[in-house]
Amino acid sequence: MDIDMVGGGGDAPYLDPELLQLPEVSPFVLKASPQLAEELFSQWLSLPDTIRLVKSLIDDAKVGNPVNFFGISVNTSASGGNSLPSLFPAGSAPPLSPRSSSGSPRMSKQKTGPSSLGSPLKLVSEPVQEFIPQFYFQNGRPPANELREQCILRIKHFFSNHLDGLRIDEFKSITKEICKLPSFFSSAIFRKIDSDCYGIVTRDAFIKYWVDGNMLAMDRTTCIFNILKQPEHYYLIQTDFKPVLRELLTTHPGLEFLQSTPEFQERYAETVIYRIFYYINRSGNGRLTLRELKRGNVIAAMQHADEEEDINKVLRYFSYEHFYVIYCKFWELDTDHDFLIDKENLLRYGNHALTYRIVDRIFSQVPRKFTSNIEGKMGYEDFVYFMLSEEDKSSEPSLEYWFKCLDLDGNGVLTPNEMQFFYEEQLHRMECISQEPVLFEDILCQIVDMIAPEVEDYITLRDLKRSKLSGNFFNILFNLNKFMAYESRDPFLIRQEREEPNLTEWDRFAHREYIRLSMEEDVEDVSNGSADVWDESLEAPF
Repeated sequence: MDIDMVGGGGDAPYLDPELLQLPEVSPFVLKASPQLAEELFSQWLSLPDTIRLVKSLIDDAKVGNPVNFFGISVNTSASGGNSLPSLFPAGSAPPLSPRSSSGSPRMSKQKTGPSSLGSPLKLVSEPVQEFIPQFYFQNGRPPANELREQCILRIKHFFSNHLDGLRIDEFKSITKEICKLPSFFSSAIFRKIDSDCYGIVTRDAFIKYWVDGNMLAMDRTTCIFNILKQPEHYYLIQTDFKPVLRELLTTHPGLEFLQSTPEFQERYAETVIYRIFYYINRSGNGRLTLRELKRGNVIAAMQHADEEEDINKVLRYFSYEHFYVIYCKFWELDTDHDFLIDKENLLRYGNHALTYRIVDRIFSQVPRKFTSNIEGKMGYEDFVYFMLSEEDKSSEPSLEYWFKCLDLDGNGVLTPNEMQFFYEEQLHRMECISQEPVLFEDILCQIVDMIAPEVEDYITLRDLKRSKLSGNFFNILFNLNKFMAYESRDPFLIRQEREEPNLTEWDRFAHREYIRLSMEEDVEDVSNGSADVWDESLEAPF
């Protein structure tokens, strides 16, 4: 066979150097030196086996037989007896070395299937279009059809005897059975649907809000968040909780006795809200986000309050006894009853347990800015935050509160100098009451053993959060009464703590104080000769 047949007749054939997959020669070398590629190609065509193969392909093409290029069939009869793919002139297409899927010349795995380019020289696989299901829904993921139909059937059943709709006092069953939410949310949901204040909610209006609004597919926390928040907000503020707490005070059997004293109903609701924000709103900005709400336990506490008739058994947030202790403590310190506490008032807390220096830090508003907006005065909300921090120094909000007080330079670490600054007053107080003083050097060794900081030269907030004795660390520095109580621990109290591991320090304190306050009130009632007569200006408010 004459080699000129391959390159003759028209333009010179285009040669892709990548097609010459020679193990000894890199494709990059062939691309850089086209002359070398042409020489190799000419040498290959001059081989006897190549000549026989080319003649065989030409003969097949002339008689109209399908031409097979390594598994790729080309039917030449459709376009003429001697036509080949247009990449090469007629009768000049050489066989190709088999290519692997990875492109390596040493791999001989053969590709099959027609080329999208119509050429046997290069096989280009078309990209597979993968279907990606919708994963973002502006108004929440819609419920499954089966769940949707079941819910609509149940809604129709509830409204079957109320074709004109339900009034607000009839809405509680819908809240519990359909929405699966605490019953004291019924008024809030009703008003969300009845935005025009018609006083009635129809079946179609409820289906539009609960089913079509995708509330059905949301988890309980997200539902409550959307029900409570204002339409233009992406967070909750304190006033958003007041409607549901108002209904709780009206309907809960454990709070019925407060209905004759609406001023104390308001104080109870405020205290519950302050406690919720103290524990849940970790950013401290007064804006409770959905993420914070999900991380907390307030929704479980709401469910517990709805199911439990004795409100005092709901220790998280809603216990009336806990409210009673907080409010009475505030009332005792607020001697002029202007609902504000100054520095001298707070120094009397816990039988003068706190040092002057720590009280100065509190009133400098380092741990938390006061809400009273009056210079040198602490309001009721500020006192709630202080008292929860003081009586349960194991909680994270408390650790952060007191750490800010002790961190004089605000650099995020407590140095021995800062600790000594606060302990000096404790040492002086011990000397005044004839207690054997403990030198700071000894106390510092005890603190290091107690906290086991990562770096012994200073203590970080992270060190305190890892330790189970962080409360004692703070008491050593600024609460003399609790420091001395720790040094002479009562075995009975230690055993009681082990028997009730689920109770927090605050739970135990509130229980003891409630008993003490109740006994004092009983004694005062007996001394006055009547349990029904009391002077509102002198006594505690209950």
